[in-house]
Order: sequence, then C-alpha cells, then structure tokens
Amino acid sequence: MTLHLLPFFKACNPSKTIDLANPLERPYYIDFSSVRGAKVVETLERTIVRLSPDEPTCQLFSGHIGCGKSTELLRLKARLEQENYHVVYFESSRDLDMADVNISDILMAIAKSVSESLEKTAGIQLSAPYFTNLFQEVKSFLQNSLDLDAEAQLSLGIARITAKTKENPKLREQLKQSLEPRSERILRAINEEVLELADRELKARGKKGLVAIVDNLDRIAPRQITPTRSLPEYLFIDRGSQLGRLNCHMVYTIPLALIFSNEYQTLKNRLGGGIAPIILPMIPACDRDGRDNSQGMALLRQLLLVRAFPELEPQKRLELISEVFDSPQTLDRLCRVSGGHVRNLLGLLYTCLRQQDPPIDRYCVESVIQNYREDILLALEDHEWNLIMQVMKEQKVRGEQEYQLLLRSMFVFEYQDEGGRWFGINPALAESQRFQKILAIAPKSNRV
Repeated sequence: MTLHLLPFFKACNPSKTIDLANPLERPYYIDFSSVRGAKVVETLERTIVRLSPDEPTCQLFSGHIGCGKSTELLRLKARLEQENYHVVYFESSRDLDMADVNISDILMAIAKSVSESLEKTAGIQLSAPYFTNLFQEVKSFLQNSLDLDAEAQLSLGIARITAKTKENPKLREQLKQSLEPRSERILRAINEEVLELADRELKARGKKGLVAIVDNLDRIAPRQITPTRSLPEYLFIDRGSQLGRLNCHMVYTIPLALIFSNEYQTLKNRLGGGIAPIILPMIPACDRDGRDNSQGMALLRQLLLVRAFPELEPQKRLELISEVFDSPQTLDRLCRVSGGHVRNLLGLLYTCLRQQDPPIDRYCVESVIQNYREDILLALEDHEWNLIMQVMKEQKVRGEQEYQLLLRSMFVFEYQDEGGRWFGINPALAESQRFQKILAIAPKSNRV
C-alpha cells in the first residue's frame, strides 16, 4: 500500500484533537484504557446514564496537558449522544482569558455555549429576561457602541460583550467589577432561565437530558492572586460550590496541581460532591522497574502507524512499518522516549516529517530527540535535580510545590497500574549527560 504524505502529515499534527463524532477522524482513535489503569470515559458515562439519570451530576477530570483529555471528552460526548443526551462540549480557552478568569466569566461562558448549542442544533430559543436586563445595564455602564438590542439571543449577547471587553482591559475590569458581585444571581438565572428550561424542552422532544462538558479549564494560569492563594485554588476551591450547583450534568477539566494541593479534600467536597476527580495518566512505555511494557508499547506503535494507514487493521499496519520508518527499532525509539505522552510523541514524529519524507531514518529521529531533550534542559534548574532524584527513588510526588516544578514542566510523568499511582522521569531527560553523571555518583538506595 502506498503511503500518502499529505494526509499523514496532517494526521500527525499534535494540536489536532480527534473528534469521534466525525467518521473521517474516528479510525485514528486508539483506545488506551487497558494500559492506563482505568476506563475513564466509561466511568464518566456510567455515572450519568446508569447511576444518576434524573439528578444533575458534577464530575471532575484532570491529567497532564497534552495527554489526550480532549480526545477522551469528545469520545464521551459521542457515547452520550448515542444514549440520546444533548451534549454541549466547548473549549473554555476560546472564550476566556486563562490568565485572568473569574467565576462570573466561567458561568457566562457556560450559559453562552449551552444556549448557542440549543439554538443551532435543537432549534430551542430561550427567553432569558434576567439576561436581557443585564445586557442593557452592561451596555449602559460600558458607555460604548455595543451593538446589542433587547431582543438579542442570549448566546449572541454574551459573545458580543465578551468580544468587546477582550479588546479593552479597562472595559474588562469594569465588567468584572459589575458582574462578580452578581455571580450568585447569575447562577440562579442560568439555572432557571437556561438549564431547567432546556431540560424540559429537550425531554419534551425525546431527549434524556442535558450534559455540559467544559474543557481546557486545566489551562488556567497558576499565578498567585494573594500571598496564600493561586487563581485555580480560588476558582475551584473557594468558589467551587457555585460551579457545582448548575442544574444539569457537568464535567469540568481542572488543573492537575489541585490534586496535590493541601486542600484537595475541600476541592473534592465542594466541587466534586465528595467524589474524587478522575485522572488520565500517561500510557506506560515501561513498567515501574524500567522494563518495556509490551502492551503499552504495542498501542503506542499503533498511535503512530494509524496516522499513516487509518483504513488498515493493526497487524497490517505493522507489516508496513518500512513505509514509515527505516526499521522497527526506530519506531520503538520514538515510542520509548516519549514516555507515553500522546502530544509529545506526535510532536516528535511531526518534527521528523518536517525534515524528511518517509521512511524516516534513525539519524533524523536522534536529531529531533536531541533538540527535544535540550529544550527540556533549558527549563531545568540545578536544585530541581534533587527533586528528580527523590522521585526516582520513591516514584512519588509529594506536594503542590513539587508538582509545579516537576510535572507541569514535564520533567516527570504520572502513570497508573495495579499497584496504584506512580511517577517516572521523562525518558528524554533521563538520557541527558547531567542526569547520567548524577546517577553515577548517587547512592544505590536512590536508584529504582
């Protein structure tokens, strides 16, 4: 079979999320649940469909940025739609400034996305008197030529206000000062005028209910807003009870750092309703003891090969490795060095394809890996090596500070197996001369 370079290159784009509702994209999906230690999508789906079909649920989802959360959430959307739910999935980063977010921003973004979906895909027009009055107040105090009449659709009104204030930081601050004290009233209006009305209309049309999936909130900047509080802590812990009181099934992505916060239990109770967030770990290229994880490696090979031959069965793809790489060893080299991080693995292959046509040779792969390693080392400070060695010894990350230093910078990755959660060093970093020198002089007790 002939490998077609252009579609292969496009399919390897690491910024592209697979939408399983699209039949052209569906063949690219690889199910990693068997090696990730949990059936994440099935758990989220079961909670809604089987355990609480008649009462709203609020579920939290987290993991490394780039590990495949968005793909899994789109898979959840497709499965729930097959169960006859109306599902609203949206990337919050498109509507929100992730460095400057408040609760009213998130609530308004949810109201906009839900109403827009209902208008466009279900033909449901919502009458929202509270928001009609709010828009006129906003138009008045902003004192600008905001094109917004009293009959404007809810989604359109919010979209225009957001767009206008994004252009002007001063207007944005004015809007924030106006809306934030009203967040409780905005929450009540969303429930009464949007979600509850939508639920009745949808059920009257034969739907089982409404589900809102809010993606990319894990990208909220971890900046300090007070000496003792980060922005994610303020939003999801201090104000989390408001996000948890929306009257439909909600799924939120949250920053992984919060899992290591001293107030993790508070987060779980206030926003999660007592239920722990579901974590999407890395795909294990190796086990805790450093040996290859044969099942994980097999799936990582398929992750790359399916980009070249989406229409073929897995075994047939393996027979065509020589069309993509100069040897099976070169393919395995990429899989191992990625550490099972989906976006990093695709990014490495994508970079190779920018340099040469397939079959990609080992020299090209090693050059790309070297540049990837050097990029990681640029961000690594001397004192952080001690933390890395501690992780190597214990295979644990102890607290939020270590998380920020190690996991967010992708110096170490999180995995899950039958023994529970464990952490390992980024394989590209483990090959650096600096790490090898430290490892050589470290006591044997500090090694895995």
